Amino acid sequence: MQSETGLSLPEVLVTVVVVGALAAVAVPAFRDQSDKGSDAEAKSAAVMAAKAIEDCAAERGGRYELCSEEALLEIQPSLMDVADRLVVQSGLRHYEIGVTSRRDPNVSFRVFRATDGSTTRTCTTNGERGGCLVPTTGTW
Repeated sequence: MQSETGLSLPEVLVTVVVVGALAAVAVPAFRDQSDKGSDAEAKSAAVMAAKAIEDCAAERGGRYELCSEEALLEIQPSLMDVADRLVVQSGLRHYEIGVTSRRDPNVSFRVFRATDGSTTRTCTTNGERGGCLVPTTGTW
C-alpha cells in the first residue's frame, strides 16, 4: 500500500494568500522605483543640456541665443534620447532648459541661468514629490 502525499486545500489557500500579500507590497514599491528612475533620467538630461548650452555659447562668444536644440544635440548626442521632451529657450545672456519626465507629461525639470550668471533648478509635478524636494512646484 502506498500513501499519497501532497498539499491539502488549506495549505494551498494559505500559500496563495501569502503570495498575494507579498505581491500587493512589491508591485507598488516597484512602480515607485520606476517613477524615480524616469525623474532621475529627466534631471540628468537637463543637466547635460545645460552643460551643452554652456559649451555652445563658449564657442559663440558667450551668446546663448545662438544655441538651438539642434546645436545642443550635435554637442551632446546622448540628448537624442530626450529630444522629444527637451525644450530650450535662450536669450543673449540667459537660458532655460526643460525636460519632461517620461512617466508623466505634467512632471518636468528645468534649469534656469539668469543674466547675472546665477542658476536655479526647478521642478513641477502633479502633486507627488517625485524628484522634487517640495511637492507640486519646488527645487531639485
